[in-house]
Amino acid sequence: MPASPLAVEVAGLRKRYGDRVAVDGLDLAVRRGEVFAVLGPNGAGKTTTVEILEGFRDRDAGHVSVLGQDPATAGREWRARIGVVLQEARDLSEATAEELVRHFAGYYPAPRDPDEVIDAVGLREKARTRVRLLSGGQRRRLDVALGIVGDPELLFLDEPTTGFDPQARRSFWSLVGGLRDQGTTVLLTTHYLDEAEHLADRVAVVRDGRILALDAPSELGGRAARRAVVRWVEDGEPREVRTDHPTRTVAELAARSGWPDAEIPGLQVLRPSLEDVYLGLIGDAAAAQDEEPVA
Repeated sequence: MPASPLAVEVAGLRKRYGDRVAVDGLDLAVRRGEVFAVLGPNGAGKTTTVEILEGFRDRDAGHVSVLGQDPATAGREWRARIGVVLQEARDLSEATAEELVRHFAGYYPAPRDPDEVIDAVGLREKARTRVRLLSGGQRRRLDVALGIVGDPELLFLDEPTTGFDPQARRSFWSLVGGLRDQGTTVLLTTHYLDEAEHLADRVAVVRDGRILALDAPSELGGRAARRAVVRWVEDGEPREVRTDHPTRTVAELAARSGWPDAEIPGLQVLRPSLEDVYLGLIGDAAAAQDEEPVA
């Protein structure tokens, strides 16, 4: 039987902690070979959802399939097919990077070559450096090395670049892009909107345990949320129009009497970023929640 085109399938996922609903009927599908980003504010249910997918947390209800198996009952063979990079990792700080990678390789039936992995994450020059002496960016690269040394089909990355400087983040993005090019499916949670926009093939925005929107970064929020804003000054007054055709609008402004041979005063053409769309979605959801009648 051919493998499913989906690496992750979730339907009606629910999880409650006492009186608090963490995940509320969430549906999700992640395609094989894509980088899929999950965005949302703190407490949105991202971490709980991912921990259920990783097999680290039980669910209350719903269907979950990860690489064709239920994480709640899957065994060691299934676990060898996934890689997990937690937000914070604790290990043998006195070991060297190379020692750790070789040690973790021994946990898997068909690991990647440790030397190849060390080279892939850019740690060759630090291979014999003790973990406690690595910089934050180097430490995170080691975390990824430990996550991919088993040659996983699916890699979970939880807030992978928290605390990185801009250069280290860019280098890490290149690493993730290389993994995708090799066919690895990546499920990423992040607070950085530019990171999701740069890396992800698709993005899900989660709030209150539900998905508010799911699409490619350039399409998230739908057509209305992606309209450009054209601003200019006319008769001393600022003007603004939202449009799907900003070039046409600018041409019409340029053709107006008095402006054919001059710059249009105060002209700006602004296109919404992923951050603009995300904040709009989160704000709309919060406003709708505030407007709900109290029983």
